Amino acid sequence: MISSPAIRPYRPEDRDALDDICVRTAHNGQDSRPVYADPGVLPATFAAPYVHLEPELAFVLDDGHGRAVGYILGTADTPRFAEAFRTTWLPLVAERYPEPSGPPSTPDETMALLLHHPERMVVPELAAYPAHLHIDLLPAWQGRGHGRELMRTFLGALQGRGVPSVHLVMATANKPARAFYDRMGFHVIDVPMDASVTCLGRTTRDLDRL
Repeated sequence: MISSPAIRPYRPEDRDALDDICVRTAHNGQDSRPVYADPGVLPATFAAPYVHLEPELAFVLDDGHGRAVGYILGTADTPRFAEAFRTTWLPLVAERYPEPSGPPSTPDETMALLLHHPERMVVPELAAYPAHLHIDLLPAWQGRGHGRELMRTFLGALQGRGVPSVHLVMATANKPARAFYDRMGFHVIDVPMDASVTCLGRTTRDLDRL
């Protein structure tokens, strides 16, 4: 029994907590509920498919009482994941979050468009960074070293699989997140993306420096 905060592997019973963490941190690091009519589209796009398709690469920060208050998750192989997202995950959620029939006009439609186009994850400039990740912690658990431990755990898991490097895509406006990633040794990758997002990457080596 865990009696103090600790990193542990994801368990299926963590799913609702992960969805909640994603919703409460998805708007440039802030709560997305005031912005989206149905913020469930966010975990359906950025959290739930990972624990459904690659649960072995999902880790949570347990508050010491069995509740997940942060997570890190991702994939070791982005092209393979995008294909599985299309064939296995999307059919499970497409009806609830239909693809907009025209250019998106609301935040919900913008996210639904991303949900329905997982091939957007496969970018030629990122071929040398085959893995990618998402990390989120509830605000009360940030700034206490837990993010560093989550990152070390995930990168160690990738290293153990022989994956050489990893990337992530973040909202450029999320300055605290960028400062954290800089401390974690990530660097900017020059990728033709909208200026509202920034792509960062790093190797899975040198984990003792984290």
